[in-house]
Amino acid sequence: MALLSVRNLQTRFATDRGVVRAVDGVSFDLEEGEVLGLVGESGSGKSVTALSIMRLVPEPPGRVTADAITLEGTDLLRLSEAQAREIRGARMAMIFQDPMRSLNPVLTVGRQMTEVLRRHRKLDGTAARRRAIELLEMVGIPMAERRLAAYPHQFSGGMRQRVMIAIALSCNPRLLIADEATTALDVTIQAQIIDLVKRLQHDSGTSVIWISHDLGVVAGLCDRVNVMYAGRIVETAPVRELFHRPAHGYTLGLMGSTPRLDGTGGPRLTPIEGLPPNLIDPIPLCPFLPRCRVAVSECRQRPPERRNFGAEHWAACLADLSP
Repeated sequence: MALLSVRNLQTRFATDRGVVRAVDGVSFDLEEGEVLGLVGESGSGKSVTALSIMRLVPEPPGRVTADAITLEGTDLLRLSEAQAREIRGARMAMIFQDPMRSLNPVLTVGRQMTEVLRRHRKLDGTAARRRAIELLEMVGIPMAERRLAAYPHQFSGGMRQRVMIAIALSCNPRLLIADEATTALDVTIQAQIIDLVKRLQHDSGTSVIWISHDLGVVAGLCDRVNVMYAGRIVETAPVRELFHRPAHGYTLGLMGSTPRLDGTGGPRLTPIEGLPPNLIDPIPLCPFLPRCRVAVSECRQRPPERRNFGAEHWAACLADLSP
């Protein structure tokens, strides 16, 4: 049985202009110990998918529905808010995208870190403080013991992100969702954090959903990748298969606009022209059709169906991208 199973997840937001279909029928499984990449440009629904799984979408204006979202057999949508709070931070945790707004500015870093440990791991004050120091050292923050008394505004953006990572890892969660976890960090610290996540995944069997724009990080970290566009998963494949044989026009576009470091010269980068679709309006055909460079006449006649291209590899695309 999969550690996490998501079936027909739909997240919508009511606005003055209409209902925004931010996540539109997403389904996937996450196996125990697996690292799943979630890629796509801004607005594709990656973060809202993660927030929906965590039960953190405010209702209203949001509305989350699904056939099921189960974590180790527990249907998260059937839990009360109090029950969901007991699971968040303990069995599942999230590293949020914006470290500047994720920490409480009027509480010390130590207070915010030890609160999680005392609530979920039932540690006393001394043990929680000792564990908090270990976690700050683990994510590369110098003078960790002194830093516990500091407030978030006394940290740089990158250091705040490392604090958020330390809090998320503090209870050794079964599921870790990392939303652009290394965006604010320099490349050296970024590599250290990625190694830390790898060790956590290897040592404790933690399953990870890694949300990122950085295809290079995804290639080196993830086992499998879901490509999202317009609130939908348009392609999924094992990571090596995806990079060697992309089967959707959008995946091809993402790779064509990403610089490579594994050779000299090579073709020029090709940007994806245009903008993502308005998620208020119905999308009767492929949502990527207006921007697609490989569309065929059939794409303008009917919506795409899922086509299988190998073990655990499918794409909702009618174009033939075979070499």
